[in-house]
Amino acid sequence: CIWAGSVGVTTRTAQRQEQSSNRVITIVFLALLIDLLGFALILPLFPSILDYYSKTEDGFYSSLQHSVDWFAVKVGMPPERKYNSVLFGGLIGSIFSILQFFSSPLTGAVSDCLGRRPVILMTMGLIASYALWAASRTFGIFLLSRIIGGISKGNVSLSTAIIADLHSPKARSKGMAMIGVAFSLGFTLGPMIGAYLAMEAEKGEVFFLRSALLALTFAVADLIFIFFLLPETLPKGKRVSSVTSGFQAAVDLLSPLALFQFSAVTRGRDSPSAKNLQNLKTLGLAYFLYLFLFSGLEYTLSFLTHQRFQFSSMQQGKMFFFIGIIMAVVQGGYARRIKPGNEIRAVKTAMMLLVPAFLLIGWAANVTMLGAGLLLYSFAAAVVIPCLSAVVSGYGDQKGRVMGILRSLGALARALGPIVARFLPAALYGGVEAAPPRQAAARGAAVTTVTEQRPGGQQPKALSNCLKPGHSWAPRRPQELPSV
Repeated sequence: CIWAGSVGVTTRTAQRQEQSSNRVITIVFLALLIDLLGFALILPLFPSILDYYSKTEDGFYSSLQHSVDWFAVKVGMPPERKYNSVLFGGLIGSIFSILQFFSSPLTGAVSDCLGRRPVILMTMGLIASYALWAASRTFGIFLLSRIIGGISKGNVSLSTAIIADLHSPKARSKGMAMIGVAFSLGFTLGPMIGAYLAMEAEKGEVFFLRSALLALTFAVADLIFIFFLLPETLPKGKRVSSVTSGFQAAVDLLSPLALFQFSAVTRGRDSPSAKNLQNLKTLGLAYFLYLFLFSGLEYTLSFLTHQRFQFSSMQQGKMFFFIGIIMAVVQGGYARRIKPGNEIRAVKTAMMLLVPAFLLIGWAANVTMLGAGLLLYSFAAAVVIPCLSAVVSGYGDQKGRVMGILRSLGALARALGPIVARFLPAALYGGVEAAPPRQAAARGAAVTTVTEQRPGGQQPKALSNCLKPGHSWAPRRPQELPSV
């Protein structure tokens, strides 16, 4: 009877934990979806926004454009304005990611001390960012809005940390997949709505004003939603002792080399073993390299279609809608059903699909060929990040710091990807048009292989060899990850 009673108590406890986890996952999903809808409104408008400021004879914009033109000439890029506008757009997009690179690990470290809920409420500087965008009639104000947005966009890394706080590997995997679904839906509906509102602008009205005001509305609604519904998921007993302990190794949080080494997590009370630390390094490198390739295409895709196929803002929105629908279907029907232990196998398959995806997009002579490439590209995007995040979320008690570092590595990749994607063809082939798509895509595909130095001076081995699909990725002990 005693045994039966204890089993009943354990079952009820597990059911309560599962219900609590499902509630947290639902709240995080809705909050992140609202946030990403506002964030994605601007995506199809970027080329038109740059054209708008170039035609207003804005002095600040003109001076920056002249600097970009001079730099483009120095690196041997073609003198055509359309190529330099792509470079300029990539640099503007990189500013946002560079600021996230600095803010994400610091936000994660603070949340490990103060808790997730108060810190995610403090990151709602997006309200000010969108308000400035709505009011921007000069390029300087628009750029300031992007800077504030980059500093304040810590809610994505905090959302992954909240999911990482959940008790079971199954709940964490489901939560990471739902975060992926929120991204898919946000990047499906947001660009379409932004493009539609731009087309509906009345005569004499700035075409992006309605999109900016809607983004502001989303940000305010998200703040209210989080304030009233989001519970605290990090118990006080699992928090670090003080904020100072989170900042005592600032160089570990801001130095790219230290981030790749995951140095900050070795300073906490739950310091990993050498074996587990090596696992984190390998996963972090895979995460960085994937997003480096992904963002290089992501930030230049709208310019490519704008110039090669003369896509309008609405056509850009439909393209992002297509990408988002594919991602949502894959994540909702496949990614969230991947069993714990099979994530890395799915990641390897998805990353291999980037090879034909880049070839098809680079060679695309018509919209059908472009769509085939985007189909493969979207499948990879739907699988890689949720799976890698789910694996890393199984680490110890420093989830906020670990996920902040992972997010920061992603921001660094997003900062470098668009610039390198624009400069590399010019550096190797003397100009964008001189770079054969096959060779450019092959260079991108080659980077999808992650290498790890074997002991004893042996040759590096690929990710497909060092991440063995048969291993279980649920930690066998609270502070242990499986072999990589």
